[in-house]
Amino acid sequence: MTLRPLSPTVSVSAQLAPGDMPALAAAGFGRVISNRPDGEDPGQPSAAAMEAAARDAGLDFVWVPVSGLPGTDQVATVRATLADGVPTVMFCRSGMRSTAAWAMARRLEGADADTLRETAATAGYDLGRVPL
Repeated sequence: MTLRPLSPTVSVSAQLAPGDMPALAAAGFGRVISNRPDGEDPGQPSAAAMEAAARDAGLDFVWVPVSGLPGTDQVATVRATLADGVPTVMFCRSGMRSTAAWAMARRLEGADADTLRETAATAGYDLGRVPL
């Protein structure tokens, strides 16, 4: 599990496993957002399995599946979920969709597009094709 910080309260990751949840809770995170649709890859844990593991570890779990670029509703859900400032890990297959959803949500709040792209690049994600 490699976490890449985007802000003081949001980090992203590639696919997490149910067994990662206790370590995330111990690290001070309070929530996990999955941007991974079920059945995207063989052997991928289901959202239900991830939610059960997160809840067992004392973490909130929000499933906002994204295929391709995040849509308006998905971005709005991510924005509303992150608004309370609870330390959160977002994940998908590689972390790219999660990073895009975070950046698009922050852009709705008035964050500078170039700054968001730089933050994403520092974390290893290229948002050059993401409409911010």
